[in-house]
Amino acid sequence: MWKLLVILALVALSFGLGFYFGQRPVGTLQETVSGLQHSLKDTSRNIIDTTMGIEQDLRRRQGLIDSKSRVVQAKSELFDKNFGEAAKQLGEAAETLEKVVKGAKQDESILPLRTLAGTLQEVRLELSMGKPVSMKKLDDIQREVDRQLNK
Repeated sequence: MWKLLVILALVALSFGLGFYFGQRPVGTLQETVSGLQHSLKDTSRNIIDTTMGIEQDLRRRQGLIDSKSRVVQAKSELFDKNFGEAAKQLGEAAETLEKVVKGAKQDESILPLRTLAGTLQEVRLELSMGKPVSMKKLDDIQREVDRQLNK
């Protein structure tokens, strides 16, 4: 008995679908499929763009964290009067930021990072030339790195 009811339901469903699609012109179905294809392409582009943006932001943040670590290490070395090692740490921090800037798309968010890398290079040069560098200057650099991380 159940088999007969299932078969009747399937026959009625196929008849109903055939009638429904028979009433619509073939072009309407093709337009619907074409619209779905365009919608799918747009959605996939948006997903890819969003993923790329997240990846770039992650690289930027990782570079800033690495740079901050180097600046803190340089402050420690400077406190211990180890000027050569402090200059080396500042140079590595600047290189890390330059890599971040080089790999990122060029927009207004990159300008502060370039400025920060330049400041790190200047302080490194002052240390390597034997000029005294105040801890306040390194504190300011560390605050700027923190500010960029919080953006």
